[in-house]
Amino acid sequence: MRLNWTKLFLLTMAVVLLGLQTGCESVKPWQRKTLADYTMRGDRDPIGDGIAEHIFFSREMAAGGKGVGGGGCGCN
Repeated sequence: MRLNWTKLFLLTMAVVLLGLQTGCESVKPWQRKTLADYTMRGDRDPIGDGIAEHIFFSREMAAGGKGVGGGGCGCN
């Protein structure tokens, strides 16, 4: 099978153009109320956050900036 440089170039350009179309969009002032709603917050469930932090700490020894230290041996 012979490599056709024209088709490869067109395919590459199509992928690049599709990638450039997915960009950031500025938020309109009337949309900010929706984005600032309580349900859009990541920390709205303190019990779920505590469980997730415990799982990450126990399995991966990755504490998300909560000031938890230790060496990963399970002795802390």
